[in-house]
Amino acid sequence: MLLQNLLITVAGLCELSTVVNAVQSYQKIEFSNVGFTGSYTPVDSIKNPDTDKCSCSVGSKEWFSGDNAPISEAVSVHFRGPLTLNQFAFYNSSSFTVGDSSSSSSWNRVAYFNAQSQTAENVTFLTKAGTDSPVLGKALSFAGSDGVSSSTTASLLSADTLIKSDDEYVIFSNVSCPKSSSKNSCGVYRDGIPALHGFVGDIKMFVFDFDMPTETQSNSSSFDYFDMPAIWLLNDQIPRTSQYPTNANCSCWASGCGEFDIFEVMNGTERNNLYSTFHTFQGIEDLGTGIQAGGYISRDTSNSMKGGVVFDSNGNTVVFMSNDTSFDQSISADSVNSLLSAFSQDEAYSTKLATISATAPSSTSKSGAHSLFEKGAGNLWFYAFTFLTSVAHTMLF
Repeated sequence: MLLQNLLITVAGLCELSTVVNAVQSYQKIEFSNVGFTGSYTPVDSIKNPDTDKCSCSVGSKEWFSGDNAPISEAVSVHFRGPLTLNQFAFYNSSSFTVGDSSSSSSWNRVAYFNAQSQTAENVTFLTKAGTDSPVLGKALSFAGSDGVSSSTTASLLSADTLIKSDDEYVIFSNVSCPKSSSKNSCGVYRDGIPALHGFVGDIKMFVFDFDMPTETQSNSSSFDYFDMPAIWLLNDQIPRTSQYPTNANCSCWASGCGEFDIFEVMNGTERNNLYSTFHTFQGIEDLGTGIQAGGYISRDTSNSMKGGVVFDSNGNTVVFMSNDTSFDQSISADSVNSLLSAFSQDEAYSTKLATISATAPSSTSKSGAHSLFEKGAGNLWFYAFTFLTSVAHTMLF
């Protein structure tokens, strides 16, 4: 096994290639060859969660494969301050290839939030303000309109809500999970939390309109991430158990279930540099460092920024920043490809991920992720579901 791991690491280092060597600012960050066959171990049980005797066990390996895997699984969307979220949208497409609109389909909006108009479709704001645990940390709760306080019911963020350094909230869908169980779609999760599904789809796009102003508080040792804002994706099982546990068995993160950092300040010496990073085992063994692009997108501390990330049908992940970013109900493939092709070669940085040769057991193999969120053949009932949830949100908010 040690030799196998060594060979995988060497192969990964050999295959990991970049187009440009200099670390500088870009407007588009591209990753190609994204997705591999691998596995992770989900949490199977959580015992004594609210005491220092808390313990967790893991279950059998969950296998994944295909383009964008394991980020093809359901993900939650996380935000850390200083940050103001103005708009958010999530899209699915039945087929989309970067640079090839002829074989691509349009993008359909599945979730949306607008802070100014106080409108929302299929989004729920949660925050870590629930029961505290010495091992698991604070549990998820509904977020109040300020994004960080606990609420007994779902709320929308107020317009111009600014969260400070270290403050975080997360967006899930508004679809409730079934009972906590390793046999159910959400897996095992903490008791008492608002357990919700994340956002699913092999082929997906997230777009954001946001501000990342400079932190106005004074720095001190009490901060973990002073003036280091971020927007990132996690396998949605992680926050439902524990995002920062002291016991690695209490989260599937350490076994590689998946994280992708879209826009993240990595350290205090580069506070205006937003990096994109895969935290998966695709050719590496240091999950904490991950696979980081050698270029960054500049953080504008004075003006709103618009941008997002596209995961296509061919293993391409593209992070971009553009004032032309659309939040429309439906966006054509031509429009998205035109947006992505508008950047010059000097404005784009590309990284190719390693090719991993592995085969999942036929009885447990997991490939393309399909769910009620995807608008495609066989999912006609999705439209009725979306209509009903939209009506419910209109009545509630």
